[in-house]
Amino acid sequence: MTRRREAELAALFETASELAGMRDPDAVLRSIVRRARTLLGTDVSYLSMNDPAGTYMRVTDGSFSPLFQKVRLGLGEGLGGLVAQTARPYATSDYFADARFNHTRPIDSAVRDEGLTAILGVPLKLDSKVIGVLYAADRTPREFPPEEVALLQSLADHAAIAIDTASLFATIQSHNEAMRRAEEAHDRLTDLVLRGGSSTDVAAAVGELLGGPVEVLEAVPTPAVRANGRAVLVGEVWVCAVLAGSELLGGIALEGRPDLSDADRRLFERSAAVTALLLLLRRTVAEAENKVRGELITDILDGRDAAGLLARARRVGVELSDPHVVLVADGNLPGATHYASVHRGLAGSRGRDVVLALPSSSTAVMRDVAKALDATVGACGPVSGPVAIAAAFEEARRCLKALRQLGREKDAATLDDLGFVGVLLGDRADVSGYVRSVLGPVLDYDADRGTELVHTLEVYFRCGANLSRAKAELHLHVNTVTQRLDRVSSLLGADWQTPDRVLEVQLALKLLRLQR
Repeated sequence: MTRRREAELAALFETASELAGMRDPDAVLRSIVRRARTLLGTDVSYLSMNDPAGTYMRVTDGSFSPLFQKVRLGLGEGLGGLVAQTARPYATSDYFADARFNHTRPIDSAVRDEGLTAILGVPLKLDSKVIGVLYAADRTPREFPPEEVALLQSLADHAAIAIDTASLFATIQSHNEAMRRAEEAHDRLTDLVLRGGSSTDVAAAVGELLGGPVEVLEAVPTPAVRANGRAVLVGEVWVCAVLAGSELLGGIALEGRPDLSDADRRLFERSAAVTALLLLLRRTVAEAENKVRGELITDILDGRDAAGLLARARRVGVELSDPHVVLVADGNLPGATHYASVHRGLAGSRGRDVVLALPSSSTAVMRDVAKALDATVGACGPVSGPVAIAAAFEEARRCLKALRQLGREKDAATLDDLGFVGVLLGDRADVSGYVRSVLGPVLDYDADRGTELVHTLEVYFRCGANLSRAKAELHLHVNTVTQRLDRVSSLLGADWQTPDRVLEVQLALKLLRLQR
């Protein structure tokens, strides 16, 4: 799927570049049809142009039937006639079995002579006028999913502009300043797309050309604007929908030019088509990248080859050897994927939950994630490397289970935050990890120096924290016991004898004794 998306992007970029440089209308039509066949990988592609009587075949690619290459469709006849009449895309996986179309003998004979079965047709529109139909067809049954319809429609929208540009240029090349300005604008916008410019860059370029600030909108304000690709004056602001086929991607708004001329209005509408192409391409790239990131986090959790995972992560801009915090949250994969993409991390699904690995040196990021996803979040880290991330996932998952059992919905925590409660409530409790988290410095001190601080603590608590009783059982001077407890304070912190910490320490000592 990723390779196919990359191929589609390359073809679209190549199309935009080629069309931008063409001034011969026939050459433009041939290029459009060839690119349509390349983009969708069909047996045949063709383009018909409208006249008052209907729509007639103009250019074909992959066709071998002279009868098909000369066919003419009246408005409402056949699939193409219906597209031309309604200005809507139509697709069929079996043309001859499809009763939605007005079948006529000349059209059916031509289609049968060409051997076509599955056909997709999308309108070529300028403003609200349909100037032709662009088709992709196969000689075997085939479904055309919505993304392919949108892709062909996006090409058709771009192609309609190129056709109009080429036709006008050929007709009034030496006399029409507005046409030269439109050509310059189209080339400039196309160059922005080819160089990977953002929608903000497109808005800035259009604003400079039209002499007013242009803004890209996430939504358009009125149904009238959403209905088609025409610019509509709303108050003193021109607004145009950004459409990929019938899918609304957003809108663009132009201020400060309520008296926009027809030529400038058309330029504004063309910029909406370029913006649609840009947004569609960027969405395609994002979808492919998010899929790669999701597969990567899955392979990390499955314990695949660590060196290979490091290299794969670097290709999507993630350095797994840097500190990462691992989070497991209630299922909200789209939100998690977006959050991880923005923060240059990884996200994927694991059962009913989602997993994130975010570059950070602090688990404090877990609260931002809980708020952004409106979810309960268990966290662990920071850790570095694929192996450590996989281990941290298990701890974060246990923490999430403990939070759920405590009824702490929409909260975020680590097992350290929960203390012994996390050990009791998490499945597959990490007893050794808990003991290390509470007594680690004391255990290490005894191991390095051969001291008996742990034994001293056990006796001290067994004697009810009474120094006199403890020194008697240990057969030590009271000052020696006091010195050992002072050493414990230096290792665990001065607050280790507060009620909460004492409970943690005593539980860790009990678990350690049971382990031994």
